[in-house]
Amino acid sequence: MAISRFATRLNSFASAPHLAWPDLKGKPSFTQMLERAASAKGLTDVDLNYPDHVTENPSALARRVSDVGLAVNGLAMRYYGNPAYKLGAFTNPDRAVRREAIDLTKRGIDAAREMGTRLMTIWLGQDGFDYNFQLDYAQVWQWEVDAIREVADHDPDCMVSIEYKPDEPRAQALLRDAATTLLAIAEAGSPNLGVTIDFAHSLYAGEQPAFAAHLIHRRSRLLGVHLNDGYAKRDDGLMVGAVHLRSTLELLRQIRRDGYDGALYFDTFPDASGLDPVAECETNIETVRRLLAATDRLDADNGFAEALLRQNAVVTQAIVNRVLIGAER
Repeated sequence: MAISRFATRLNSFASAPHLAWPDLKGKPSFTQMLERAASAKGLTDVDLNYPDHVTENPSALARRVSDVGLAVNGLAMRYYGNPAYKLGAFTNPDRAVRREAIDLTKRGIDAAREMGTRLMTIWLGQDGFDYNFQLDYAQVWQWEVDAIREVADHDPDCMVSIEYKPDEPRAQALLRDAATTLLAIAEAGSPNLGVTIDFAHSLYAGEQPAFAAHLIHRRSRLLGVHLNDGYAKRDDGLMVGAVHLRSTLELLRQIRRDGYDGALYFDTFPDASGLDPVAECETNIETVRRLLAATDRLDADNGFAEALLRQNAVVTQAIVNRVLIGAER
């Protein structure tokens, strides 16, 4: 299965503004970030945050994106417009705040459809807890599941993808890993639900990303893949393959075998180190293309498949070594 679409986090392109706009005063505008992203060779799509980036008619905004040569891959919900969301969005103890978060998500889904995309990603980072005895687990879990079902049923033709993360901003997130997220999706029962796996989130959830992605494929559907890297302690947002090159290779091979054909989204933070975001994005694309080619070479090696069947790690590592770093001469 070919993977040919590459998307990015638009806000990354505010990094190192002096390189693009030497005379800029203040922060770059949406249009400036969009045009800068469009200059990255190989980039095909952007994901936009809702409601942050959607400050005009959604159809008109989609045309602006198209005019610079990109497409809108999907929208991603952001729940921080109301300070009360710090205590939860879908699981806030205040019924009115819960209703506000649900209705905001429905408006986001409507905006996504107007923009011509069928993908809404929701990351419920505010839904969680910080202390023992802070909440009634049964009650907040039910609120979470009921809200997920309601927003998914709002437009059955729009795919709603849940991105999980172990913590941040809460000390403990309700939807912290693939298994917990799959449980919530199973209880919600809506057929247009799925999961977004973020490589760094999966690492510091203690998962093997390729295995987590396959479980998602078996029990639901993989709707989004966020690529980045880190040291498995937090959401570092490093460049693809910077730390866990083999795990990235394994994830890419697994999602291709499972039939994933969506965009690969770079959820990296060049702004953390003041990197040139265009060069960073282009390097991510080149890294992924090389790793995808490496998966082809692995699957063309009959000895690799046989070693996997025998669970012979010595042989598989030797073959991966040849693919990644070349044979010893």
